[in-house]
Amino acid sequence: SGKYEVTARGDIHKLHGKAIGLPGVLFLTVTGAAPISAMLFNVPIGVGYGNGLGAPAAFLVATIVLLLFSVGYAAMARKVTAVGGFYSFISQGLGREVGMSAGIGSLACYSLFEASLTGLFAFFGNLWISQHLGINVPWIVLALAMIVVIATLAYRDVKVSARLLGIALILEVIMLVIFSLGVIFAHGGTNFSGDSLNMFKVFTPVAEQTVGTVAIPAGAAAVGIFMAFWSWVGFEMAPNYAEESRDPKRIIPQSLLISVIGLGLFYTFVSWCAVAAYPTEADMVAKAFSDGVNFFLTPIQSFVGGWGYQLMSLLILTS
Repeated sequence: SGKYEVTARGDIHKLHGKAIGLPGVLFLTVTGAAPISAMLFNVPIGVGYGNGLGAPAAFLVATIVLLLFSVGYAAMARKVTAVGGFYSFISQGLGREVGMSAGIGSLACYSLFEASLTGLFAFFGNLWISQHLGINVPWIVLALAMIVVIATLAYRDVKVSARLLGIALILEVIMLVIFSLGVIFAHGGTNFSGDSLNMFKVFTPVAEQTVGTVAIPAGAAAVGIFMAFWSWVGFEMAPNYAEESRDPKRIIPQSLLISVIGLGLFYTFVSWCAVAAYPTEADMVAKAFSDGVNFFLTPIQSFVGGWGYQLMSLLILTS
């Protein structure tokens, strides 16, 4: 059996134990959640098609629910150290057959999620290239380029990805803070509404209305709530790095709780600034519904300047 026992062989590459600490795991998981992508892609859909002004409150609701989930998830991570994530935990509790089913389901979901991100990367990549070089690049070329870069990084040592993603994450956070400060100082805080943080407003959908030439159909509150929860996709990968972290029993639970709470507060604040960037609620909903791509880019160009617009457009790609 030793012939087929992978762990006993010395001619293959294995995971590098004790390669990364708490900062490394946080960089890998939080960049999986991709803050700029979560804000620029999910908030406009939540606003324009979901619960409008109540979108920031949806992030508060999601923070509370995911924190409750993470308490149990962290407890499991202290007991089981394995790279299988959901598969490992479910197999331990409910049996290998159920674990395999969950693993296959996770693989399908992550594959679809990656496909959507590839499409978004290709769109924003072509937008940036066309603006700066005047060239229209077919989306499939940019999509394949993204896949090649990801595959190369995934093949390399985990520390390489941790360093690169750490730099990208720091730049993303700084950019979103600059955006938020631009909105705050531009409006002097006058456009900020407490209703945006009222968790009871989460269940109030966008009303059917016409703003100028934009006809907006009635929204669905569930869309806004879903987009908020979706913004954390990636944080649950922390247990996958257990075998490569220095002290998995301590680091993995800590990274789960820090990422949930940290992202929740940050998402709520940034999305609140985003909805406050528009003069009226109607203008805000119309922009999100008809031109969601520029829901953040238009305000940052107005309140921060062209350099902010250019930098945010570039960081969408790394995000």
